[in-house]
Amino acid sequence: MSSKPDLRLDWCSHAAAKYAVEHWHYSGTMPAGKTVKIGVWEEGVFIGVVIFARGSNKHLGKPFGLSQTQCVELVRVAIKDHETPTSRILAISCRMLKGQSAGIRLLLSFADMGQGHIGTLYQAAGWTYTGTGTSDERSRPYRAPDRSVHHWRSVAGALSARGMASTIKAAISLGYVPMEKKLKHRYLMPLDPEMRKQIDPLAKPYPKRAGSIGSDAPGFQPGEGGADPTPALEGNHNA
Repeated sequence: MSSKPDLRLDWCSHAAAKYAVEHWHYSGTMPAGKTVKIGVWEEGVFIGVVIFARGSNKHLGKPFGLSQTQCVELVRVAIKDHETPTSRILAISCRMLKGQSAGIRLLLSFADMGQGHIGTLYQAAGWTYTGTGTSDERSRPYRAPDRSVHHWRSVAGALSARGMASTIKAAISLGYVPMEKKLKHRYLMPLDPEMRKQIDPLAKPYPKRAGSIGSDAPGFQPGEGGADPTPALEGNHNA
């Protein structure tokens, strides 16, 4: 009987998170704005990152009676080939975030239907599915002048790099063209009993992908690499 691989999660640097996202996430881009970055090590090797952020929509928590500081979006799970179930890594990351930020009451994440995603990871981790929708006008994809397509966060990052405000008007002035909104599957994870009572009645059956799929399909995008881009961090968050 094989033993579980040695797993360690700890806060990581921007450089480590950027490496993981660029190599092991389909978007290839770091989210803009303030983020919480949790690195993942398996058998002492850096294998990826889980990133939380406030999200581009300041009113993300409004439908649930929450302020912007009480609601956080899971924006990236960028992990290369690994043995530990991704749902376990996500669960540990959520506990770490809750321990660090006591005021947070609800986590949200969106599975991009335009990429063929249905949120298998969130289903395996026991998140609540509440249907489809878009968060706000900035949920649109944008076509750049070179005709490549970008999420709003990468567009906002390009604007910030030029010293410009992160507004749709500014993006259009640079030649970015707003495209048709794409619906996304929305998943919620309440972090306290009262929020759980509020969220449970919103639950809908999990969406299913055509054909057979495992109960914990990998939540990573395969990519090259494997070298640890940062030294091992202090602290240990084994679980």
